[in-house]
This record gives sequence, C-alpha cells and structure tokens, in this order.
Amino acid sequence: MQATLFRNRITALFGIRHPILLGGMHQLGRSGVVAAVVNAGAMGFITPRSFDDLAVYRADLRRCRELTGGKPFGVNLTISRRAGFNRDAPAWIAIALEEGVRHFESAGTSPEEIVGPIHAGGGVLMHKCPSVRHALTAERLGVDAVALVGMEEGGHPGANQLPTFVNGAVAVQRLRVPVVVGGGIGSGRQIAAAMALGAEGVVMGSRFMVASEVEMHVAVKQRIVELDEHGSIAILGTLNDTWRVMANGTAREVQKLEAAGARRHEDFGDLILSTRTRERVYRDGRVDEGIVSLGPAGGFADAIEPAGTIVARLVDEARAAMDTLGQRWVAGDGDRLAA
Repeated sequence: MQATLFRNRITALFGIRHPILLGGMHQLGRSGVVAAVVNAGAMGFITPRSFDDLAVYRADLRRCRELTGGKPFGVNLTISRRAGFNRDAPAWIAIALEEGVRHFESAGTSPEEIVGPIHAGGGVLMHKCPSVRHALTAERLGVDAVALVGMEEGGHPGANQLPTFVNGAVAVQRLRVPVVVGGGIGSGRQIAAAMALGAEGVVMGSRFMVASEVEMHVAVKQRIVELDEHGSIAILGTLNDTWRVMANGTAREVQKLEAAGARRHEDFGDLILSTRTRERVYRDGRVDEGIVSLGPAGGFADAIEPAGTIVARLVDEARAAMDTLGQRWVAGDGDRLAA
C-alpha cells in the first residue's frame, strides 16, 4: 500500500488516501473501474446513466460494495438541461442511499433540488462547475465541496473559456468549501501543481479511459494510447452545449454540420446519440462511428493497464515532482531557486 500523499479536507470528506477523484464517465462509469480506483486509495463515482434501468443500477452498486470490501465509493448525478432527461434523478439518490452510498458528485444544472435529499440521507455532495460564479452559487446552496473544471475538460466543460489552472487559482481565493480542479489533468506533475495552487484534489476522467477495467472495446483504448495531447476537439459550441470529444470521423462530421448552419440537437440526427456510441464504438470497436468524450489528458495515456496501476503512477509522479521542487528551493530564501 502506498503512503498517503496528502491529508486535507477532501481526503477527509471522501475517506480516501489520495486526493484523486475519478469523475462520472457516461456509459462507462461502472463498478469495475470505480472499485479499482477506490481500492487504490482514491475515489470513484458510478454513473446511473450508464444503466438501462434502475434494477441494473442497484445491482452494480451492490457489486461495487463487494469489490471494495465496504470501502466508500460514490455516485455521479449529471442533471441535464434537456426536458425529460432527469425523471429518474430522485430514484438514483434514493437507491444509492439505501445501498449505503454517502458520497455524491453532481454536474450540469443547479444542485438546488438534490442538496437537501442527499444531506437528509447523511450524504455529502461535491458539485462540478465550469465557472467560479456557478461555484459560489453552489456554495450558497450548501454543497460540501466544488470541482472547478476548465475548457480542457473531456465531456461538457460548459461555456467557460478559462483553462483549468486560471479557474482554480481564482476559486481558491473566493470559496470557503474545499476546491477540486479538473480538465486536462493526466499526470502526477499536474496533481502536484494543483496542490501548490491551493486546490485540495483533482478530478480526472480521460486518463482512466484506457484502464483495463473500463468496459469498452480494446480498439478504442488503443486509439487513445496512440493519440497525443492534440487528440480532442470541441463540438456543439454553436448550440451553447460545448462538448470536448475524441477527434474522429463522427466528430468531424458534426463540425461540418455546425459550419453549414445546424443549430438544434435534432439537426445532427443520430450522430450525437449516446446509444450510437455505446453500440458502435464501445461495444463493436468502430472507433470513428460515434462521439467519445475525451480531453487532452488522454494524451498522457501510454498503455492499457489496471486503474490501480494508473493511480499508483500518478501518486509516484506527484511525490517525485514535490520532492524535486523541495530540493531546488533554497532554504531560508524564498525569493530565489537553486541553480
């Protein structure tokens, strides 16, 4: 077991050894990878939207509890702006609480409607925000922590155009609750930098797409291994619904439709549907035939390997980065660095 890297409010809040959080992975956030991350000393969140019905979701929560030996794990609640997409949200919370889950991550619209039920059930909530303005609102609503994501985030970073480390630097000056940063983070050096910035943790997703426990065709993982930091592009910005995704054939087709004037989700047909990605890409391995959420942090993925190995590498890299900085800093002279 690796020694604890940091002790702070985030590690205490989530009951973890390392301030690394695997954020909700749509269609992929299941017990296998979440449990592997948790068993390595970090935190992971199962995504209810990854399951066809509530019974399967409940069964996966139970499987995760078995795989972790009772260690705490979390549930992601992505609240959509689109009508009808949130009808199961109250059930997601109720089932999670019934199954002993007490750690939640939310994203999307305001957490106002979910803070109360989670706290009433003895849970804690971290809300993911694209801007400090939204984070301050979430803090007023009573969330226990916030995650600030920059424009580099794989998935939906919002309309904010600030990068992760600008967002985070402003947030730690203005918020009282613990702040986690995310977006483009795929190395331990960046974790060390986030801690130096004043954040108390990092939220990651793209770096773990290649974990062997992720239930996704190996061809997709291999494509991510082959990509560098330029392997993602942003789509749907013209709809005020920016989505950072793998640069593949379907994503480029969506860009062409946007350039031609498409301005409604319906204008893209099935190109942007999650069912298409699940069946053609994740199940069948036809990598260019669906939209895959991915940020530039995927460029740090250099091998298909267990999630626990990824966590261990991140912790070792972060510790080495901090040790190197400590060796360079001149004792007693905070104004200069050693040559």
